[in-house]
Amino acid sequence: MPRTRQELEQLERQVLASYAQFSGDSRGRAHPEPPPLWRTEYQRDRDRVIHSRAFRRLEYKTQVFLNGSGDHLRTRLTHTIEVAAIARNIASALRVNADLVETIALAHDLGHSPFGHKGETVLARLMRGHGGFEHNRQSLRIVEVIEQKYPNFPGLNLSWEVREGLAKHFTAYDHPGRRAGFEAKNSSLEAQIANLADEITYYSHDLDDGLDSGLLSETDLTKNVRLWKQAAARVKREHGKLPDECRRYFTIRTLLDLQIRDVVETTEAAIARSGVTSADDVRLQARPLVRHSRERRELNLELRKFLYKNLYFNPVVHEPNQRAVKMMARLFRYFLEHPKEIGEGARRRMGDSGFHRAVCDYIASMTDRYVMVEYERIFGAQPVPV
Repeated sequence: MPRTRQELEQLERQVLASYAQFSGDSRGRAHPEPPPLWRTEYQRDRDRVIHSRAFRRLEYKTQVFLNGSGDHLRTRLTHTIEVAAIARNIASALRVNADLVETIALAHDLGHSPFGHKGETVLARLMRGHGGFEHNRQSLRIVEVIEQKYPNFPGLNLSWEVREGLAKHFTAYDHPGRRAGFEAKNSSLEAQIANLADEITYYSHDLDDGLDSGLLSETDLTKNVRLWKQAAARVKREHGKLPDECRRYFTIRTLLDLQIRDVVETTEAAIARSGVTSADDVRLQARPLVRHSRERRELNLELRKFLYKNLYFNPVVHEPNQRAVKMMARLFRYFLEHPKEIGEGARRRMGDSGFHRAVCDYIASMTDRYVMVEYERIFGAQPVPV
């Protein structure tokens, strides 16, 4: 006999900690649906995210290097998959709901613009005075409004807990967990884990891509980044002399292991001190419980500064991205003047959302290469404006 949703929910209650977010305790969906037969609510959510158009488009969106720069360099999709894997490992170690964590991680970048954070910055500027743009809120908009796959409701109709996890930049005053008699200050542990796993993933794997591209060197990292020096020393001590590619890979793997261990141990201690016994107890905490140790936060800041100086603003990365976002900005202004040329779905939302938001939805949903295709279609061989 197939294992039913009720059996899976009971298994969660036997295995997970009391402060986990149990799927059987979900606050439900904006549009009521019959429950799944052989999946939990969060497993259903995960499958809906994976089967969405927005998820597939992540394959052709920039992580750091402009999409197509190299066959082995990460895209927004491979980054997302890596975040989900790391987040799930942390969740399992802390005995919270790995299905919920994985779903939030898989959905966290659905709303990301083309051309990475530089594209997001440009859209935020273009939308100033019209509601702004921020990719986490756009991810929420995609799963609530933009995806059109089901006959009875817009969006993916994901559970409340997944949507809470996507709204990570709300303040304590407008946090979605606030309700009558309940002043939520934080999200679930699962949402906090997905958020920190994103940070762990992109710093560690951006190092990998930086080394693979030749823009970063192990020598400079050893001199300037203590996290790298610690991991490299451990690899040398435990494995001796390794071939170059293997050594680089294993050093980054070791760095990840050190990061994850620090988060698990620091968070476990913070949970014990807090005395939380339920998911809502977690939401009432004044600060997140999922965190790095103070020492590790300082080391991560050192790594962050190094990456910004030597990778993110390296001319090889920065200048192609700058040209690309100028193309995107020119397209944005063109579509404001020619609204009939934007996609059908975005056009339908103009009445409710306004011209600027509809154009923003359309541009944000594009892949890197589609921006370039549209630019060439409209402007031909005209140079990108300076």
